[in-house]
Amino acid sequence: MAAPPVAAVVGTAAALLSITSFAPQIIKIWREKDASSVSLRTYVVTVTGFACWIAYGLLLKAWPVIASNTACLLMSGAVLAMKWRFDHKT
Repeated sequence: MAAPPVAAVVGTAAALLSITSFAPQIIKIWREKDASSVSLRTYVVTVTGFACWIAYGLLLKAWPVIASNTACLLMSGAVLAMKWRFDHKT
């Protein structure tokens, strides 16, 4: 069953906003080569949450859930990877 047009628009907007919400953090870390202000625990939980959403989407064969959460996983995973790479506390 297809989503009603308004629901599809809201869902698309939510997915795009969720995906792009990580971009400012990625750009900041990359430019400054410093991730000391990023919470490691927060991003470990975030990445794990997106992996669970992908598994949920796969179980339901809900491709919009899978696609949007895969993109979010990649973006939040990039923040986590840069945290490990650029964190000056370690």
